[in-house]
Amino acid sequence: MATEAIAVFDIGKTNKKFFLFDLDFKEVHRDYTYLEPIEDEDGHPTENLTELQHWIKSTFHNILKSKEYNVKAVNFSSYGASFVHLDDMGKVVTPLYNYTKPIPEEVISRFYGQYGPEIPFCRETGTTREGMLNSGIQLYWLKHEKPEVFAKIKHSLHLPQYLSYLFTGIPVSEYTSIGCHTALWNYEKQDYHDWVYQEEIHKVLPSIVDTGTSINTKLMGHPIKVGVGIHDSSSALLPYIRSIDKKFLLLSTGTWSIALNPFSKELLTDEDTNSNCINYMRINGEPVKAARLFLGNEYNEKIKELAQLFHVSEDHHKSVGFNPALYQKLKDKFTHTFEWTSLDVESPKPPAPMNFDSYEEAYHQLMMELVELQVDRIKRAIGNDAIDQLYIDGGFAHNQIFVELLAHGFENMKVKTTDASLGSALGAAIAISDVELDQKFLKNNYALKKHRPLITN
Repeated sequence: MATEAIAVFDIGKTNKKFFLFDLDFKEVHRDYTYLEPIEDEDGHPTENLTELQHWIKSTFHNILKSKEYNVKAVNFSSYGASFVHLDDMGKVVTPLYNYTKPIPEEVISRFYGQYGPEIPFCRETGTTREGMLNSGIQLYWLKHEKPEVFAKIKHSLHLPQYLSYLFTGIPVSEYTSIGCHTALWNYEKQDYHDWVYQEEIHKVLPSIVDTGTSINTKLMGHPIKVGVGIHDSSSALLPYIRSIDKKFLLLSTGTWSIALNPFSKELLTDEDTNSNCINYMRINGEPVKAARLFLGNEYNEKIKELAQLFHVSEDHHKSVGFNPALYQKLKDKFTHTFEWTSLDVESPKPPAPMNFDSYEEAYHQLMMELVELQVDRIKRAIGNDAIDQLYIDGGFAHNQIFVELLAHGFENMKVKTTDASLGSALGAAIAISDVELDQKFLKNNYALKKHRPLITN
């Protein structure tokens, strides 16, 4: 008997993954590939859309031929802030411009000159000024800098919706992609921002549908529900929202550490915007207040420095556990020591000298200083909400010192860690399913662990 399954394409910048989940959301099949980037017309690296299309279609074709699985639905999770522009024949008009591609500063300055001031605009749109990462600015750039190209565009689809379009031929927009630092959406009016209408950009943006929408179609004779796609950060949050019955904050850690508060009813303040807070969007269009910190990137840089300073391998940090005596020693004479190279915060002036007796002591000091910054970002995301549950996922969920110090910084909160390696893919499967999740879901699927403190004072 073939296993009934939900298929998900989880498309990251580096790895492209394909999953099958059974109807209890257990992974039953996985496939992945790596596609070398190509270059756009300016020599900037970009996604190889042709190869991506080929891999997706051939992978799905092969799974439908298999007698082992009966695929009932397919959905798509992908990085956001990336548009695929189609002409009136459905042909791709431009490369999929990488969101790291620079836009000329004069174009961005002109935009904010027309539709700013910058801080009120960013507050309304839940963004910070980040060029192509604000995907709406890409449309403004195309219209004014490449008008002959812009004139060919019939539909502009964010990448998750383009992946869905490959299966259905139906162009749509959906909330989580629109609400992801695009500068398109006015969170105060809950509609596209006025600039979108003034520039007539809305004419290339298809109708908005709910993220849970599916389109019934037949593929190779199989009746299949095709989802409309979901932005990966919103997708990773969804299993928590569906299975936790109390307010919580999710700290998603990695290269970026993002504190996500899906319960904030407050609009961003000017101070929030100045502190690198942005909005993501839930699948129902409600805002998610997010406070970001380039934590993983800074951590990796400092680990290299400490390895050189103490003549140990760069992996040495993985063997360091929490030492209460070292922590107390550093706490009793705490002074800031580290100068930050990639964090959007001021380093102490002047920093204390690196007078440490051991790598372990220096490492504890590093973690104390990083967690101090992380605590501030979490408090920023919480705002005035009454939240007493903190979930940590991603790489730092496995760092004992990080979790211990963070829990100590929020002594009145219950701190739990999860292993959400399938997070965005599993969220996409849940988004297209009508199944209600219970409170055991995270324990059964995400290796949920309650933190038990080691610091006693």
